[in-house]
Amino acid sequence: MRPLDDLLHRIRACRLCEAHLPLGPRPVLRASATSRLLVVGQAPGTRVHASGVPWDDASGRRLRDWLQLDPSTFYDESRVAIVPMGFCYPGRAGGGDAPPRAECRATWHGQLLPMLPDIGMTLLIGQYAQAYFLGARRKATLTDTVRAWRGYAPNIVPLPHPSPRNVAWFKANPWFDAEVLPHLRAGVDDLFGGSRGPGPV
Repeated sequence: MRPLDDLLHRIRACRLCEAHLPLGPRPVLRASATSRLLVVGQAPGTRVHASGVPWDDASGRRLRDWLQLDPSTFYDESRVAIVPMGFCYPGRAGGGDAPPRAECRATWHGQLLPMLPDIGMTLLIGQYAQAYFLGARRKATLTDTVRAWRGYAPNIVPLPHPSPRNVAWFKANPWFDAEVLPHLRAGVDDLFGGSRGPGPV
């Protein structure tokens, strides 16, 4: 078994957090040594936990629209690696999902990410991904970090979460659609040579 395949097998069999996961462990991620785009989100929600398919929800549909990628391209791990900060559904906290558990990044990310040598663009979706990858380069707020996208270009693009809950944010920040999305889509075109499939769904 190749090293990356072996590592993915071990990640998918991980039970480190089992006692803390209300729905039990089900690590959800995709990656290949040839992946060109890395999508780093927070952690699976309940629908993704049930299906085992990352971004299999309304947030995923919006994300694919942002990227102008059809599902067959988005879910082609030879092109797109999907590596959230937490691989399993973490449960609820307050009015939403709990933060991704720290065990994933502490145990697995340092092993997995170096095995993706062809990544040309990394999408940091939400505050947890931005905190991990940007460290001191992150701004005071998520909005400030996303607004400073030019400072992370061309290889890193910080994004808000595409959740329907964030519709008010999108309306309050029209510069995101006007400035960030064209840059994002141009970067995806460069990675995939304009081969996107028939359109996002």
